[in-house]
Amino acid sequence: MNKIMVTNLKEGDKFTEPVYIESTNLLVPAGIAIRKKDIDRLISWGIDSVETKGDLVTAAAKSKSGKTPPASAPANAIANAPAPSAWGTNLTTQPSKPAKLIPRKEAHESDSSYTTYTELIAQMDDVCVNINSGITIEARSIDNISGRLLQAVRERRNSFITFILDGHIKGKNMAKNMVNTAILSAMIAMELNLPNHKILQIVTGALLHDVGMLSLPPEIVEKKGALSPAELQRIQSHTLYTFKFVNKELLYPEDVAVIVLQHHERWDGEGYPRRLAGTAIDLGARIVSVADAFEAMVSRKPYRNPLMGYQAMKNLLSDNLRRFDPNVIKAFIQTMGIYPIGSAVLLNNGALAQVVDVQASAPLRPVIRILADEFGKVFKRDEGEMIDLLVEKSLFIAKAVDPKDLPPEKS
Repeated sequence: MNKIMVTNLKEGDKFTEPVYIESTNLLVPAGIAIRKKDIDRLISWGIDSVETKGDLVTAAAKSKSGKTPPASAPANAIANAPAPSAWGTNLTTQPSKPAKLIPRKEAHESDSSYTTYTELIAQMDDVCVNINSGITIEARSIDNISGRLLQAVRERRNSFITFILDGHIKGKNMAKNMVNTAILSAMIAMELNLPNHKILQIVTGALLHDVGMLSLPPEIVEKKGALSPAELQRIQSHTLYTFKFVNKELLYPEDVAVIVLQHHERWDGEGYPRRLAGTAIDLGARIVSVADAFEAMVSRKPYRNPLMGYQAMKNLLSDNLRRFDPNVIKAFIQTMGIYPIGSAVLLNNGALAQVVDVQASAPLRPVIRILADEFGKVFKRDEGEMIDLLVEKSLFIAKAVDPKDLPPEKS
């Protein structure tokens, strides 16, 4: 596919092959002129490029009035879609209610899975506090958390993905990262059909992967600017501290300890501490590496806002065999989707929706629930129509939407 920047498209452009949005969603068929409204919608949806296997033929001939004649072939895929501006420029305007988002936290708090999630974070936070205080930690306390977390993910995977992306819990950042990374690592390991004992080892390694950071000065860990060479060396030493703690103090076997030691190794051999490459890196460490990177991208940091799940997935997909095992990335995409569960999305007809399930065989076509239809009617979170985009071929996701730009939830 040839990538064409939207800023380079002109009204009347025709191509010898169909033009697509994100490789699979048709913008215009071969030989059909692109209209100004198509370009305007691409810009309003935040889409910066389109793709085609074809070549530019020519701009459509102009009439004496200076307007491009309408195409006589089938209509463009997005030509009749209501403009997203029906929601206002930031998708929040609605005539009857103030433009503010009602957080989903209130709905979460009545969900037993959310209670489990917050309790797991609190338990890991206690572990971190005890380590900082020099209180001896027993492996069985970690085992209890690992077992409970894995059972919860098996039973309520979709809920936990939503909790990670919503990011409502404030504070306890270290514990939250540990739990979130363990949840995502468990999902990848299950997608890879690993045996149960191996999955549990990976979950345990993910929970403990960064405990060595607790031995470093907060001014280095939380520094907003660039690290000095000495500070970078101290940061990189956390894998060795973690390995020693897991192997020598908690007395976990090598299968768990190697995960925490190698989770910053890179597929291309440019990682640390030993510059291992490819399959020389433990599989559990390769899994935790992907999970930890995604969690970091969707979490708020002192120096930046969190990325949307969709953008974080795109970043992983653009890795190109540098940091991550491609098979692990593939498994992560299959279990999470390109638009992770809980993501807010804008459809090509102008409706707003939330992703409620993913399709392993078609990551760009998840199951969605309508939050606000193309006519501006807003629904309660659990009352909008459910649509399987793998079945409803006329609809597709035009772009991901920042949750803060959603219309107010109907009371």
